[in-house]
Amino acid sequence: MSDGTDRNVIFIVMDTVRKDHLSVYDYDRPTTPALDRFAEEARVFDQAVAPAPWTLPVHASLFTGLYPSQHGANQEQPYLESSVTLAETLSSQGYSTACYTSNTWITPYTKLTRGFDDHDNFFEALPSDVLSGPLARVWKEMNDRKTLRTVANWLVKAGNVVHEYFASNQQADSKTPAVIDRTIEFIDSTEEPYFTFLNLMDAHLPYHPPQQHREEFAPGVDSTTVCQNSKEYNSGARAIDEEEWNAITGLYDAEIRHIDAELSRLFEWLRANGEWENTLIVVCADHGELHSEHDLYGHEFGLYDPIINVPLLVKHPDLAAGRDDRQTELLDLYHTVLDHAGMTPTSAFENGAVSVDPVRSLLSEPDRTDGDALIDGGATAFVEYSRPVIELNQLEGKAQAAGITIDEESRFYSRMRAARRPTGKYVRNERIPDESYRLDDDPEEQTDLIDADDPIITDIEAALETFESEIARQWTDSPTQADDEELLDEMSEQAKERLEHLGYKE
Repeated sequence: MSDGTDRNVIFIVMDTVRKDHLSVYDYDRPTTPALDRFAEEARVFDQAVAPAPWTLPVHASLFTGLYPSQHGANQEQPYLESSVTLAETLSSQGYSTACYTSNTWITPYTKLTRGFDDHDNFFEALPSDVLSGPLARVWKEMNDRKTLRTVANWLVKAGNVVHEYFASNQQADSKTPAVIDRTIEFIDSTEEPYFTFLNLMDAHLPYHPPQQHREEFAPGVDSTTVCQNSKEYNSGARAIDEEEWNAITGLYDAEIRHIDAELSRLFEWLRANGEWENTLIVVCADHGELHSEHDLYGHEFGLYDPIINVPLLVKHPDLAAGRDDRQTELLDLYHTVLDHAGMTPTSAFENGAVSVDPVRSLLSEPDRTDGDALIDGGATAFVEYSRPVIELNQLEGKAQAAGITIDEESRFYSRMRAARRPTGKYVRNERIPDESYRLDDDPEEQTDLIDADDPIITDIEAALETFESEIARQWTDSPTQADDEELLDEMSEQAKERLEHLGYKE
């Protein structure tokens, strides 16, 4: 067990968890009693904004302190190429580091696990030993080549199918207990200060919660009969009525309750074993989920607040407990962790990591508007969404099977960017008209003010334009790719053997 509890970090991401479905955020169902208790000692942020609406770019931002345009990890380039990760920096400072998750995007093949001394991915279809070594290079090469990109898309699609099959088995629904067990084992065995990262996947589709929580939140619901594939709904291949939405919501709430129960088990162990008082504990979501809002299901094809305004709770001895309505960005957590670890703006990061910015640290509590380096003085948060290659591929498949043609000039094919303040939001869309909303008057984003003369919206759009000119990359099609034979010539013999074994090379 570590002797450096004044520097320890436990970073927990509840994947796909909506803020407004947590009782700690005043939801009217008791989904999070453990987080309710946790909030008595933690700062609860009401206006935390994710930098993207899905796992890979958000985690890359958490681990690098960079916006998606800066680190480049997205569905068009599904790996973190060269940016230095938080785990690498903390390892260089003497930390013992570990990452446990069942999320297939947080694996060696996306390079998000760089710097972790110990990591395990509990994803049934693509286990850790398959996602490392030569196949990790194969994954990168496939995604860099236009033709072989279809193979990469197929692998993810196949992985999702197998994951759904395993998750539908009531005995194999959740890997969260194993993640918590592994976390406890790691903390109990390490002598150095530690950085432990967890991603808990229960609230991600498909929803097959444990029976005890299903009875409380979705009594009588058969999870195998409701729509568990968002692409079926989004493509128009399947309709969902109010009764089915209620059933889906009940299953979703039950999954959140299961996460909370496992967090309770971790928190009680930390308290009982002297790891609680001085440890920085972060609990957040990487993104939320839509359940019919804006005629969408899931977290693709939009930047609406149920997806990007995420829960965030931070416990630290120097941070007073209570609610905080200041807007923050999940990027701030990178700086918060480094601040807690004793890093300063003058710390020498020989590996080229982003240095800590005290204005972004949630521990120092300065006014973000004092940050000269922040666009718009830190008043505006920014969100980016690259072309949804994999989701689009799956959506087209569902539509084609149902005899439906999807308009290519629709949101399903559109890249997006948003600038957000608690008062309003401006969304730049690539293929459909831009959108704008006054969140203070219209929190459900029902009235598009794109043609209105609203001074707050005008200011937010100006901030987005600054972000686009200073940080965001220009939207362009991918460069011409080399052909498959050239790629295979460059591959090692071991990598070629892996492709042959998978059936993608003769």
